[in-house]
Amino acid sequence: MKLTSEKLPKNPFCASVSQHASKNQKLSQCRMEKTDHCSHANLVEKALQLLKERIRRGDAFAYFLRGQLYFEEGAYIESLRQFDRIQNKGENEIWTLGNLFSSLFALIHLSEKGVDYMKKIIDSPCPRARHLKFAAAYNLGRAYYEGKGVKRSDEEAERLWLFAADNGNPKASVKAQSILGLYYSTKEPKELEKAFYWHSEACGNGNLESQGALGLMYFYGQGIHQDTDAALHCLREAAERGNVYAQGTLVEYYYNMKFFTKCVTFSKRWIADYDEVHDIPMIAQVTDCLPEFIIRGMAMASFYHARCLQLGLGIAKDEATAKQYYSKACRLNPALADELHSLLICQRI
Repeated sequence: MKLTSEKLPKNPFCASVSQHASKNQKLSQCRMEKTDHCSHANLVEKALQLLKERIRRGDAFAYFLRGQLYFEEGAYIESLRQFDRIQNKGENEIWTLGNLFSSLFALIHLSEKGVDYMKKIIDSPCPRARHLKFAAAYNLGRAYYEGKGVKRSDEEAERLWLFAADNGNPKASVKAQSILGLYYSTKEPKELEKAFYWHSEACGNGNLESQGALGLMYFYGQGIHQDTDAALHCLREAAERGNVYAQGTLVEYYYNMKFFTKCVTFSKRWIADYDEVHDIPMIAQVTDCLPEFIIRGMAMASFYHARCLQLGLGIAKDEATAKQYYSKACRLNPALADELHSLLICQRI
């Protein structure tokens, strides 16, 4: 299970570079000029020049502002270089570095530093760092789960996620609550009642991934008594909100129930025509759902859409187009496509 990072909450005690820059009269005047003279790139360049001058005059805080500016512009490596020049890092620097390493988490050669700053946030006695601790604990738990920057440990990951989840507190890390649901449903031995509890907490706090997971748990009676009505309620709501795995599951359900017109309508409307290269990262970012499950949902819908086209179920028969959708399902998730193809051969689909 490949996880994603959680951004740290916005720091209410630290103004952004853009706020500092807006106080500068020269930049304010620039904003009033014509568009070609005050583009975003020009404003950034002007801010960098002003900060360079402040550094030349010995203003240590300008290093922080320059590092944050690079961070906000997505220049993470340059941002890191700026922060490395700051000798005594306070809460503002630690907060930004925490988010910086969340963004750079996939780069193994930076993850040890990332772990160090996450630990500093969690252990900080400063009241101003309190709102950062839950997200930092989730990210540090991810480091232990994936073995990046630290020795891999499921137990330590679980401990940190439980701290981050804070008994379902909606102001804590809702992402940690959802991940605990996934963790308990995939670990060996499975602890499905715990999984159901944490997915329920996360869903109640608005998590889309967990809403779809609850639908599946109700559907198959995992961690809770089987309840098809509750399952469909969760799955339909999650699907309408953009949960692709829930969408794919409903397509499969409609096919198995022989609601072929509905199966075709929803597979086409929801996901059969998604672009597998460009849409998956975008959907993951917007919905905060794991790409692994987005891909599975797309593959499922593509396969059943292809089957309907092949047999002319709920749509005009079109074997050539059916082959295209079968191929798409194979590209997206070869293992799932092979599993569904086996069911097809056994005439169970």
